[in-house]
Amino acid sequence: MADFLSRRTMMVDTQVRPSDVTKFPIIDAMLTIPREEFVPAAQREAAYMGENLQIGAGRVILEPRTLAKMLDALDVSVDELVLDVGSALGYSAAVIARMAEAVVAVEEDEALASEAQEALSMAGVDNVIVHVAPLAEGAAQHGPYDVVIVQGGVVEFPQALADQLNEGGRAACIFMKGALGEVRIGHKQNGKITWRMAFNAGAPILPGFARAAEFQF
Repeated sequence: MADFLSRRTMMVDTQVRPSDVTKFPIIDAMLTIPREEFVPAAQREAAYMGENLQIGAGRVILEPRTLAKMLDALDVSVDELVLDVGSALGYSAAVIARMAEAVVAVEEDEALASEAQEALSMAGVDNVIVHVAPLAEGAAQHGPYDVVIVQGGVVEFPQALADQLNEGGRAACIFMKGALGEVRIGHKQNGKITWRMAFNAGAPILPGFARAAEFQF
């Protein structure tokens, strides 16, 4: 039987801490949440690898380093409501749930959403709502949100998500240009989001987030 607890500790010690992520809530969450329970059953042995985990249909679970650095830059607090877009099997939502007041996890694949709900329940995570809808639409009925985080690549940040972000709120996603990507952190002021580059990372572009590319020839 695999020693997943040791692998979890090694993940934090070799992938998260060396990336200058030192905030206790993030470290605690990633040491506590059993990542192996939030990946496809056939890939449990690869759950703690330091790379994006392919889950089919062009979707991935972001590598631990990328997720940790995004959360570090967002600085989520215990009184905040977070929208987690493209949460797949629920790992990111489970991690964020230990830092925030509540999380709304949006997933458009009904099978993934169902598995996420089951995994979250088994892990005792009771402050996450799994919402089935197109990813780019978010979940306006549960918002507005203090933080929006997108678990995959984007070409543009949909206006629907921008509208669901509170004034003064923050957003994080991976803006992709070809094979290259950079995580940007956005702050909403006076109804407009201003983005700044945080670090480099990459991920497949999520469904509904490539509209800006449709007009390129």
